Amino acid sequence: MWKTTPWLVFGCLVLAIPALLGAAAVSPDAYLEHVKYLASPALKGRATGTPELDKAADYIAGQFRSFGLKPVDGKSYRRSFPAELSAKLGDGNRFSFTRTEGNQTEGKQELREGRDWEPFSYSTSGQFSGSVVFAGYGITAKEYNYDDYAGIDVTGKIVLVLRHEPQENNEQSVFGGKRLTSHATFTSKMSNAKAHGARGLILVNDVTAHKNGEDRLEKFGTSHGPRDAGIFFIQMKENHAEQWLRAEGHQLAQIETAIDGDLKPRSFALNKVGVDMAVNLIHESKMVHNLAAYLPGKTAEYIVIGAHYDHLGLGGENSLAPNQTGTIHPGADDNASGTAGVIELARWFSKQPRPKRGILFMAFAGEELGLLGSNWYVNHPDLPQENAVAMLNLDMIGRIREGKVYVSGAQTGTTLAKILEEVNPPAPLHIDQGGKNAGTNMSDASDHASFVSKQIPVLFFFSGLHSDYHRPGDTADKIDAPDAAKLLEYIADVTNRLSDADDRPQFVRVARPTGGNRGSASGSTQGGYGPYFGSIPDFNEPPKGMRFSDVREGSPAAQAGLKAGDIMIEFDGKQIGNIYDFTYALQDHKPGDEVAVKILRGDQTIETKVLLSQRR
Repeated sequence: MWKTTPWLVFGCLVLAIPALLGAAAVSPDAYLEHVKYLASPALKGRATGTPELDKAADYIAGQFRSFGLKPVDGKSYRRSFPAELSAKLGDGNRFSFTRTEGNQTEGKQELREGRDWEPFSYSTSGQFSGSVVFAGYGITAKEYNYDDYAGIDVTGKIVLVLRHEPQENNEQSVFGGKRLTSHATFTSKMSNAKAHGARGLILVNDVTAHKNGEDRLEKFGTSHGPRDAGIFFIQMKENHAEQWLRAEGHQLAQIETAIDGDLKPRSFALNKVGVDMAVNLIHESKMVHNLAAYLPGKTAEYIVIGAHYDHLGLGGENSLAPNQTGTIHPGADDNASGTAGVIELARWFSKQPRPKRGILFMAFAGEELGLLGSNWYVNHPDLPQENAVAMLNLDMIGRIREGKVYVSGAQTGTTLAKILEEVNPPAPLHIDQGGKNAGTNMSDASDHASFVSKQIPVLFFFSGLHSDYHRPGDTADKIDAPDAAKLLEYIADVTNRLSDADDRPQFVRVARPTGGNRGSASGSTQGGYGPYFGSIPDFNEPPKGMRFSDVREGSPAAQAGLKAGDIMIEFDGKQIGNIYDFTYALQDHKPGDEVAVKILRGDQTIETKVLLSQRR
């Protein structure tokens, strides 16, 4: 049975009123059956845009229907929206080169796509013929007094660079040794080449530093980047790069060793090599579906209880097991567990007396691709947004350890902390609103962030990360159904308090701590030091630039007058085509720098200056 909890009503203590009046407890078995189906091999990881996600949508809609809940629009539980999916290789991808030996130009040599070369999934598409410049590791790191682009002109050319960074096996290296810096990332090399005017980038493995490793191409689609880098970005086997450099009288291994020795760049134009390429990537857009069912209340106000039901499918860019691409990532905890919770809460509330405030039950698609479903919903709501009292987000609630449940967001609403204090969770659960894993470090990484951007108070329920996160091992047999059912009891009690309270929570814009990785786009979600800007990116990429889904209260961006919905197209004179360009441009600065930015706001182009502050 549900826990009996004292309630405070009009200042008086009323004892022994069941928190979930007259209801049988959520069945752990019923909860687990939902998880098992959603995480079953037949649903193949529920990737957005796949038939298997549609099957999951049918299942969720069927559950809502069986409870007697009505579609929010009175017609269909499915709330369709367009989603940009991962790129696919189209026809006509080709790469060839010519090489001059002495006074003789050798015939064109064709490379085989998938064996000798491969485009990255975020390369621009088109054709190119022209010259190549070798630019070491493709790094410009002012803080280390290192610049592979010093003294060379790569404008309109293809840049050939090595993977990783210098001295990665030297613990005393200024770059960090075996702990690679952000300069080693593919997207940093991409943005740096683009900032120097290059038309494209060819990446080759630094085999000298990895003598026991295989010269292997990254599988297409396993590296994460923007929708379109704005430059050609491909990878090529090292032996072909070695041919090119030998034609110029150099050896790649010697160059790598020399750079590692003194950290002095060895960049130069390749005068005896010309390349010809065509890249054709297809970016699919499909109609996918959020699910929504509405339990009307006695007033027009309502509470949203939501979870995302998509996952990674067979792996891909967001998998943390890239060597297992093609293997089903079941997503039992992430987030069949939260979806099952929404289903069971919908079942329970459908059997209760009509609430004071209504409840909107939602399952979002596209979360793993950047909060696509929730972002679409808050910009195309089915119910008046001013009547939304709060949003409760269930993401990874199925593997509770030692009874600890992390809840964040209480600071976003004036009454939320008080409600959490008054509701006692059933044993053995205990609520943690603070600490490293409480969701504070994931504050922009799940669907509640979309509601925060519309000034709707939120609570985020989360049972913590684990070693199976975004891996094939996230399976249903590891779900703790009894404790998850108890957590749903607690969430239902919190929902009742929100529904019955005389006063609804008023939104509070939280000035979050300014921790963040050096150069991170939001500058506020992880520990670290460096310049702080204060924008939250919208992962639905505009045709150009980086759109802000929100701007943090009191941040440098807010103080400069930047707003949610603005699209940054230029930062300190550098063109910004996507979030990665911005991240790279930001890391080139320090706290106290004043930088000029250019944004699009509607049909206006606005120029202003932002004074970067210190992250803490």
